[in-house]
Amino acid sequence: MGQTEDKAARPLDALNFFLADVRDGLGPYLAIYLLTVQKWDEASIGFTLSAAAIAGIVAQTPAGALIDATRAKRTVLIVAAIAITVASLAIPFVPGLVPVTLLQALSGMAGAIFPPAIAAVTLGIVGPKAFARRIGRNEAFNHAGNASAALLAGGFAYWFGPIAVFWLMAAMAVASIAATLAIDPKAIDHDVARGLHDAQDDKADPARPSGLRVLLASPPLLVFAASTTLFHFANAAMLPLVGQKLALASPDLGTTLMSACIVAAQLVMVPVALVVGARADRWGRKPIFAAALAVLCLRGLLYPLSDAPGWLIGVQLLDGVGAGIFGALFPLIVSDLTRGTGHFNVAQGAIATAQGIGGALSTAVAGAIVYTYGYSAAFVTLGVLAGLGLVLLLALLPETRDLPGSRPDGGTPPLSGQPAAG
Repeated sequence: MGQTEDKAARPLDALNFFLADVRDGLGPYLAIYLLTVQKWDEASIGFTLSAAAIAGIVAQTPAGALIDATRAKRTVLIVAAIAITVASLAIPFVPGLVPVTLLQALSGMAGAIFPPAIAAVTLGIVGPKAFARRIGRNEAFNHAGNASAALLAGGFAYWFGPIAVFWLMAAMAVASIAATLAIDPKAIDHDVARGLHDAQDDKADPARPSGLRVLLASPPLLVFAASTTLFHFANAAMLPLVGQKLALASPDLGTTLMSACIVAAQLVMVPVALVVGARADRWGRKPIFAAALAVLCLRGLLYPLSDAPGWLIGVQLLDGVGAGIFGALFPLIVSDLTRGTGHFNVAQGAIATAQGIGGALSTAVAGAIVYTYGYSAAFVTLGVLAGLGLVLLLALLPETRDLPGSRPDGGTPPLSGQPAAG
């Protein structure tokens, strides 16, 4: 990446850092707030989180198509950040089941914008050659922002109560908007941002297909979508369940202990994302993603071994490995599988729709299992599902780095048994 491109990419660091506390809304803190302050039961919390996730699913593919089509990517990012912040800040004032669920649905729909928009802006600025390393850097700053926000949330919640996380989120939203405005719109190549990289890409399909058509046109993309859906099904409910266990054991410290879990994982994600971004072209995508699924499976099986806060927070460190890998690899693998089609972002949206289904089912199913059989049964079930995703990946997904036309340097894939050029 040249000096001009490097300067243009610098605001991405700040955007990923400050947007970390905004893009997922209140996240696991909502479960803690509803459980300890509003006195909701686990089943109602699971219903609200799942209903909101389902609403967000509806927006995933249209969000990707919008990012493919629009040249106002910065404006779209800003509008989404404002929508999530307003919806989250309104929750303490309208605490009923229906209004909270509707507000979270709005947050979920707005949140669908961020993954394809950030990936597209990044690709449009740095190009395919620097994409892997830059995505790793994006994720590192995102995780650093999450860790910093969680530390602040834990401290503020200790002194001012769980309501403090709402105001912290508002401050981060203002900073993320400033970072977005700092990105030079002229630095974004909007053709490259949607997956048209070379002159030969001029033959790409100019139509705007549905997300389903994009997936059906590529069997590897379908396999990847299935694997990531199982990843999200296994992963989405784990942290909220851990937070609920910690809150039930120590109601006055529930938010602070949740922050400790988040910080522990995020601090691990930073170096993991940087390593994945730096080495994905050399090591390949498949073995690294397989490691993420294996770690997730292990995590689900370890949680039931002890209810001690120290153990739960320690196991949560493994989330840093799995999520750090996933965040850095997801846009890279989709870029491999859609190179030259012009449908990079709609493909991201389509797969995110499948992931959203997995996440929505995760919280609903896990909440029902906890209500009927207890937390240990829920954790084991989620771990087994991660194992199924690992088997599917190993059996059916090819190494996407080696697919024709997927090499970012434009070279030919390495011969079998030979390492790829770094």
